[in-house]
Amino acid sequence: MPAPTDPAPAGIPAVPASEAPRVPGAPGDASAPDERHRLTALGGLAALSLDAMASVAYGPESIVLVLAAAGSYGLGFTLPVTVAIAVLLAVLVASYRQVIAAFPDGGGAYAVARAHLGRRASLVAAASLVVDYVLNVAVSVTAGVAALASAFPGLYGQRVWLCLGVLVVVTAVNLRGIAESARWFTAPTAVFVLAVLAVIAVGLFRDVPASTAAAAGHAAPLADGAGTVGALLLLRAFAAGCSALTGVEAIANAVPSFRAPRVRRAQRTEVALGALLGVMLVGLAVLIGRFHLRPVEGVTVLAQLTDASLGHGFAFYVVQFATVALLALAANTSFGGLPVLLRLLARDNHLPHVFALRADRQVHRHGVLFLALVSALLLVGSGGDVNSLVPLFAIGVFVGFTLCQAGMVRHWLARGERARAALNGFGALLTAVAAVVVTGGKFAEGAWGVCVALPLLVLLFEAVHRAYARLAVRLELGRIPAAVTRQRSLVLVPVHGITRLTRDALCAALSLGDEVRAVTVVPTAPDAEDRQAVETLRRDWESWQPGVPLTELADPHRRLGQPIAAHVNALAAERAYDRLTVLIPEAEPPHWWLRLLQNQRGAVIAHALRRHTDTVVCRLRTRV
Repeated sequence: MPAPTDPAPAGIPAVPASEAPRVPGAPGDASAPDERHRLTALGGLAALSLDAMASVAYGPESIVLVLAAAGSYGLGFTLPVTVAIAVLLAVLVASYRQVIAAFPDGGGAYAVARAHLGRRASLVAAASLVVDYVLNVAVSVTAGVAALASAFPGLYGQRVWLCLGVLVVVTAVNLRGIAESARWFTAPTAVFVLAVLAVIAVGLFRDVPASTAAAAGHAAPLADGAGTVGALLLLRAFAAGCSALTGVEAIANAVPSFRAPRVRRAQRTEVALGALLGVMLVGLAVLIGRFHLRPVEGVTVLAQLTDASLGHGFAFYVVQFATVALLALAANTSFGGLPVLLRLLARDNHLPHVFALRADRQVHRHGVLFLALVSALLLVGSGGDVNSLVPLFAIGVFVGFTLCQAGMVRHWLARGERARAALNGFGALLTAVAAVVVTGGKFAEGAWGVCVALPLLVLLFEAVHRAYARLAVRLELGRIPAAVTRQRSLVLVPVHGITRLTRDALCAALSLGDEVRAVTVVPTAPDAEDRQAVETLRRDWESWQPGVPLTELADPHRRLGQPIAAHVNALAAERAYDRLTVLIPEAEPPHWWLRLLQNQRGAVIAHALRRHTDTVVCRLRTRV
């Protein structure tokens, strides 16, 4: 349980952590040893923006596929819809920039909702982010492997194993620290961004496509007849294109992962991400209009644009392989954001506290492994099919966007900033509409699963919180305990023979209690071997004279733990002692594989005592 913080002494105002003087070498100081395991602004782009960057590969295509229902006339609205998404992107970037400053401990939508919308709303935001991050891993990995299988059809049958292989690589890199993942993924990110910008720059100066080989021989999935473009179609196109905004929140969720000054670095990274993403989305939308692109089966919109701008040569394949790599590695965004979110949930007693532990290199190892395990189950369950996962994707992030924007509205209204509140309110309205449209349109295709998962996760968070609340009452957390008094205590030490473990356990027991007894279990009808072992123990104990009596517990069933548990309960019923403790000596071998050679006698006794008694059980492990 987290320890309560001490208030500032009376008359001394508390100093905000962001304004407190830096102690050289302290965790907040840039020269601290652990700072090298944190992110720079450029590293933040590589580690936390892969999801958003990769959305360039499918965001414009999502818009085109919806608008193509109205034929060529409908495709003419690609640029206006993309500009509207870019405007929403600017609103989100500005909002999350403020979130970073207001909540430097990370958490994004969860932290904002907890501060301004209440605990229940914050749990909904947290559940939506958990779902989004897990699905992002599965969708990114399957999309990358699907693109690779398209280039090499022979790999299609092995796509599940390929997905799991990519997941293992990304997990292993993140277990070495988020700064390590940034170093690994900087090059693929840079190649992809430069490649897309090259496609846009060259395409803007072309009036005629350089090549149409990519789309040759592929039929358009929709008819070319003109149709009406109504508000509902535009809303569907807008909501579909908003899938390109997934990942924008990741930087605000992972502010503690940046080097000092964390807030300034995270804000710069957020702005750089928004600028790059906006330029790429609008630039590709302009090219779609210039080249009169239409969706075709088997060829992505980005591949068609690359073919039209750079031709079907070496540059075309560079862009395609860069896209494949970035799609597969976009899962890294979740590994940067979700463990920090799980740490905050654990800090607030909504998840087991093990998620708040940090290993070397500032790694939240349990959060990383949890994300990898759940994502692996999704990949196996879906058979590596991206189409079965995409309908579930982006719904959670829209819910998080909406709650974050709504929370920031209250944040600004409390400070009298009505203009900023109106901007965030407009953003909340747009993302709420997108969430409703996407959920309604994809409900039958699997979005119902997200609608079920969100309340289940909230119920899980509430159940964990209630469990910690009950434990806090039992431990009297936050209360001044009663006065310390001396208690009459008895320590029991189970023994099976006289060894170094027996001696160490008796020495430790004599320092723990007023009285110490050794206990051993003997069968009531021993055979020759058992009789010899009992007699040997008695003779050796008399010869050793440790100053501790040896009590023999008879048992007709040759059990090990239950007789000791029954003896403990009998002593407790006598009420002769205030505290009973059982100290179990165990050997701890130097190598994990040597543990397989142990008889696990201590574990059996400990299990029986915890199941049948209320006594204190101590397992004294001695390195051998």
